[in-house]
Amino acid sequence: MTETLPPCPDCASTFTYEMDALFVCPECGHEWTPETETRVRDSVGNVLADGDTVTVIKDLKVKGSSSVVKVGTKVRGIRLVEGDHDIDCKVPGIGQMGLKSEFVKKVAQ
Repeated sequence: MTETLPPCPDCASTFTYEMDALFVCPECGHEWTPETETRVRDSVGNVLADGDTVTVIKDLKVKGSSSVVKVGTKVRGIRLVEGDHDIDCKVPGIGQMGLKSEFVKKVAQ
């Protein structure tokens, strides 16, 4: 059995085990279901979801244009998609475009 189980999301313990359809951590007692879908995370590790508001953390050049998305630009109502650019959104002053999640930070609402 060479299957590697994920660490506990609460305490990061590597001693997790599988019980029926759940993963269990013997150190903190946390139980969770294995997720087959990958979660999209922002630059600081927050999980992103459709409809979230994010801010850009770095000046980004727009391909095929002389425009630049400035640091601190707030983008509302993002949509998560598969691919290299995992965020589809409408940037104010620029228009519809794709962003990489590593260049945004989730805004607390």
